[in-house]
Amino acid sequence: MDSQPKRKPNAREIAARIRDEIAAGTFGPGDRLPGGRAYAQKLGVSLMTVQNAYAQLREEGLVEGVSGSGTYVRDTAPGEEAPREAAQRMTDLQVEVARVSAELAGLVERIKQLEAAVGPTEGKPGA
Repeated sequence: MDSQPKRKPNAREIAARIRDEIAAGTFGPGDRLPGGRAYAQKLGVSLMTVQNAYAQLREEGLVEGVSGSGTYVRDTAPGEEAPREAAQRMTDLQVEVARVSAELAGLVERIKQLEAAVGPTEGKPGA
């Protein structure tokens, strides 16, 4: 039995979850996203957290808010990238950024190890 309480998702994680659902076709063009209050209650987060997630998706061009009606997956104009493809591209980009970040962290660690092996270079000519 897990004694630790389950961590609540933040707005970025909620946006990623919905983005993945758009990419998978769970939500298609014109589909209404879950109402903010009900979704917040379901996830155990504040309404503001869900609103921030929806705002992030709006900034990415995946959804649009209709005043008094809700938030909907954008329907695209002819020649415009569909939300599903845009969401998949964004998900792929996030995976690549994570990979590059991990690689960069490894390089930083290797540099520290090399610097430790070489010793201090302050005060030496050419340093």
